[in-house]
Amino acid sequence: MESNRKKKIIVGFFVFLGLMWLCTVVSKSIYASELPIVSTESIEKKYVEHTVQVDGIVVAGDKNSVTALSGLRIDKLAVQVGDQVEEGDVLFTIDMDDLTDIIDEKQTAVSKLQTQINTLAQNEELARQKRELEEQRAREDYDATARRENTLVGRELEELNKAEKNLENHEGGDDEALKDALQAAAYAEADARWQRDTSMKEASRRVEDITAPENADSTLTVSRLELEDMKEDLARFQAVMDAEGQIKAERGGLVTDIFISAGGRTSDSAAMLLSDDSVPCQFKTIITQDQKKYVSLNDEVSLKLDGSSRDKEATIDYLSESSTMPGSYEVYVNLPEGTGIPGMSGTMSRAESGEKHSCCVTPAAVYKEGVRNYVYVVKERDGILGKEYYAEQINVRVLDENESWVAVEGALDDDSIIISSSTKEVKNGEVVRLSE
Repeated sequence: MESNRKKKIIVGFFVFLGLMWLCTVVSKSIYASELPIVSTESIEKKYVEHTVQVDGIVVAGDKNSVTALSGLRIDKLAVQVGDQVEEGDVLFTIDMDDLTDIIDEKQTAVSKLQTQINTLAQNEELARQKRELEEQRAREDYDATARRENTLVGRELEELNKAEKNLENHEGGDDEALKDALQAAAYAEADARWQRDTSMKEASRRVEDITAPENADSTLTVSRLELEDMKEDLARFQAVMDAEGQIKAERGGLVTDIFISAGGRTSDSAAMLLSDDSVPCQFKTIITQDQKKYVSLNDEVSLKLDGSSRDKEATIDYLSESSTMPGSYEVYVNLPEGTGIPGMSGTMSRAESGEKHSCCVTPAAVYKEGVRNYVYVVKERDGILGKEYYAEQINVRVLDENESWVAVEGALDDDSIIISSSTKEVKNGEVVRLSE
């Protein structure tokens, strides 16, 4: 009996140990299943290379504007953007009925102004004749006044001389009556001279007033100049009529821009723009603020144009902030003569090797909160179930980065195990499980 009892105790003890082991295994399994499973990476020594690759388009190196008389109604467009035209090709046509109405209106305006000019000229001639007649009459009046007044003065002078002789010839000597007569004659002669001078002065002033220059009047001159301008303008519209309303290219080129449409009217600005075939094309693209860090004026770049079998080496010839896209930059590259045509697309690329850094991780391993950057490093410690791994947050400073690598600086070394991904959100000090 005693032996059986001991056997039962021993068996029970081993059963207990087995149950305890089983419970421990189950507990560890349940505990481990709740832990984040993390993937890790090691610190790398890398060159953080920066590659800028952007799409762009070939544009004309220079453009020639196509202009037409302002106010013409467009009937049809004969070309569209991208068409190659030669000198003399029809670009667009003008509505002839509308052009006829415009010419009729301008001819009517010319006729009206011509009539006004004729009237002004006739009135000016009549005024000139009137002034000449008035001047002639004023001079005749002056001559008549002179003759009359000189005659009157002469008569009074004769009476004065006569009175003087009478007094001298009087035998009795002093005669008061003769003296009075002499005095009266002297006064009369003086009055006649004064009257002559006054009348002559008035007649002379009338002549001066008539012959004095009149106020300048530029109405007729200005009207004649305006008439010449109107006739020249009419001649330009008539030339369009004579050309049957066809607006033709003065030189060859590629149509790059069209600013008019059928049914609309021409303006003072260009109707179209044609590429200048004498000037080589350019490659144009837009880069961002970040990309500009690695692209500068005169940098060498590689160009790959559509349809070309190999890249072309070129140089950035123009770089400036875009006026239409603030924060972006326009880049122009001059192409060799005979390379590309406006509208052709392509790709510009430039690679910069950068510096070699001793501590590089993948972008997925770096967390950013505002201006702070940090990584999670796997550490080991004793836990309730034995040795366990946990995540420790370490602040780092980003030195450089590209799409593949981030160069950092912080409390890291070559043995640091960096968490690159996790099945759950990782927190500082939290236990984690390494992926298999």
